[in-house]
Amino acid sequence: MKVHKEGTGLLLTLFTILFIANMTLYHTAGKGMPFYSVASVSAGLFLLVLNFFRSPFRRFPYDSEGLVIAPADGTIVAIEEVMENEVLHRECLQISIFMSIFNVHANWFPVNGTVKQVSHQSGRFMAAYLPKSSTENERSAVVITTRNGVDVLARQIAGAMARRIVTYAKPGEKCHVDEQMGFIKFGSRVDVFLPVGTEVLIEMDQKVTGNQTPIARLSK
Repeated sequence: MKVHKEGTGLLLTLFTILFIANMTLYHTAGKGMPFYSVASVSAGLFLLVLNFFRSPFRRFPYDSEGLVIAPADGTIVAIEEVMENEVLHRECLQISIFMSIFNVHANWFPVNGTVKQVSHQSGRFMAAYLPKSSTENERSAVVITTRNGVDVLARQIAGAMARRIVTYAKPGEKCHVDEQMGFIKFGSRVDVFLPVGTEVLIEMDQKVTGNQTPIARLSK
């Protein structure tokens, strides 16, 4: 399991700080309960952050044309028809995936096609599982036009702990479900907006895997 490029700098900095802190404690207090306690907490913290920035190699194993694939690991927290007023300006089927700090936080493109639009909105950092986070939190939106002319919106949303959204998508580029769309640091959420009437392949509270779990099938 390799480390995602978004985490290498942070992990090196964290390791250096923890190493210096532990060595300082060792040379001032020697071996003993304080040193072993701090060392244990330091190791646990580093492993937790290392686990967060893991970057698994994935490829969707079947023909992905016409399918909408989960863009992120996590839990389905919303399947509903909504009015999307920020980008598409129409009624849409919204499917939302909440990512805890224990999930992989790389984001994949949900469909094959061409990137039509990329935008970023500043906002709040409320808990990402709340419905209002979709329109009030810091967020980035990527609109993808499929080969059949269907516009699909994927929105990366910062959460209570997330403070940086990274989006790799660029307008005009071809994209594929096996390619990473971006990365969100720490707890967060990804919403996918589809045409009303799209066949849903998942259910509420279901665990999904990014780039592996089909969540919907487009009608054209």
